[in-house]
Amino acid sequence: MDSVNEWLLTWGDNLWTWIVLPVVVGLGIYFTVRSGVVQFRLIPDMFRTLTDKTPQTDSGEPQSISAFQAFTISAASRVGVGNIAGVGTAIAVGGPGAVFWMWMMAFVGGASSFIESSLAQLFKVRDADGFRGGPAYYMERGLKARWLGVWFAVILIVCFPFAFSSLQANTISATLTSSIGGDVPWLPWAIGVGVAVLTGLVVFGGVRRIAHVTQVLVPIMALAYLLLGLVVVALHLDRVGPVFAEIFTSAWGFNEVVGAAFGYIILTGVKRGMFSNEAGLGSAPNAAASAAVTHPVKQGLVQTLGVYFDTFLVCSITAFIILVSVPDLAGAERGIGLTQGALVSTLGAWSNIALSVIIFLLAFSSILGNYYYGQSNIQFITKRRGVLTAYRVLVVGAVLVGSVAGADLIWNFADGVMGLMALTNLIAIGLLSGIAFRLLKDYTRQRREGRDPVFTRALMPDVTGIECWADEASVTGPIYVHPTGGHTAKGRDGLRAPR
Repeated sequence: MDSVNEWLLTWGDNLWTWIVLPVVVGLGIYFTVRSGVVQFRLIPDMFRTLTDKTPQTDSGEPQSISAFQAFTISAASRVGVGNIAGVGTAIAVGGPGAVFWMWMMAFVGGASSFIESSLAQLFKVRDADGFRGGPAYYMERGLKARWLGVWFAVILIVCFPFAFSSLQANTISATLTSSIGGDVPWLPWAIGVGVAVLTGLVVFGGVRRIAHVTQVLVPIMALAYLLLGLVVVALHLDRVGPVFAEIFTSAWGFNEVVGAAFGYIILTGVKRGMFSNEAGLGSAPNAAASAAVTHPVKQGLVQTLGVYFDTFLVCSITAFIILVSVPDLAGAERGIGLTQGALVSTLGAWSNIALSVIIFLLAFSSILGNYYYGQSNIQFITKRRGVLTAYRVLVVGAVLVGSVAGADLIWNFADGVMGLMALTNLIAIGLLSGIAFRLLKDYTRQRREGRDPVFTRALMPDVTGIECWADEASVTGPIYVHPTGGHTAKGRDGLRAPR
């Protein structure tokens, strides 16, 4: 088993180092230039569209989940234990300079996230809960390659709802067992059963229940972790300036941790950044497609904001907790232990319990986000309800087994599979990016005209495979009978002119 684990680790590292990361960085720079640095230029629009009113159906119900709910589902998957353990590992291995390259990866990756999520919105389809879509759907409808979509869907299902969710459950179990402090053989099983039951209660309720849970959990966990981090920084205020200096100087190979060469600092920061914010990976578009918005670009912008939320806020909090508390990183412990040690050394033993609660929220919300990604791709492969039910049961089972199983082999397997998933998605969005740039051009044109942008497929008559976006009335809201006998389309801006 050790030899298999070693082979998976070597295979995954080589795939990411020599193939995936160059493609990620190269395409990210290309998208940045072609879009006119959309990830910076339209930051105000990111916040504006996050709170957009959700278009309604004829019965007055939301057409699907809101833009904000789609943001929280993707954030639930993005923001996980990796934001604590992954950042700790990056700093222990690559030094403070790795944080700079994580930031750079988030900025460049923001353009990739914009492209993939805009495409997911364009090629989304209707279902009983509203909308669904993602890379598998734009591979089938945009590239006319269903086989590629099925390949991507299978990889994602193996990687996210099964492998990664079992690992999140494992982290919950290990953290709570450590906090309780008892060497009780049945305790991991008890924790596993509890987490599995909670997961089942949510996932069997469908996407709307997942959205309702994540829109509560994500802000709570972010605020709690932010407050904890701010307290640590406030107690080491004299270290903030030197830490910023260390991050920027170490990024270029100066004052790096012993053994961390310049190239390895970059590689560590970029790789951990990609793992954390998932920009270009092909996971977040599954959440982006589920939102009811009036223009595909709106979810492209919202999901770019999700990348920033993950890296510039949550990952940065972890980085500063560590760097202001642990001035000497030589021989530092990797992973979550470095963050725990930094907290306890500053705030005392109670902070370990607080961190355990935050980790539970992080990991559990990730399980829910991962589950939804898998559901969307199960429904792409087959529409048989029995298969979806079996999938839900298996996910709950994976959470239970993950709570008591070893993690190393699963981590190394999932990392390699995720590299294949990222490569497949990046090729697809590279080929379809021209359509996304046209969407952006249409969005900015309407904004210049002072309008709330509304997209219909008549604006791109040459693009086939678009199921939704039939006309303005269906996009913005229902058609109401006017008292004078005419009819009007009621959308976000109220009643429009009679037709």
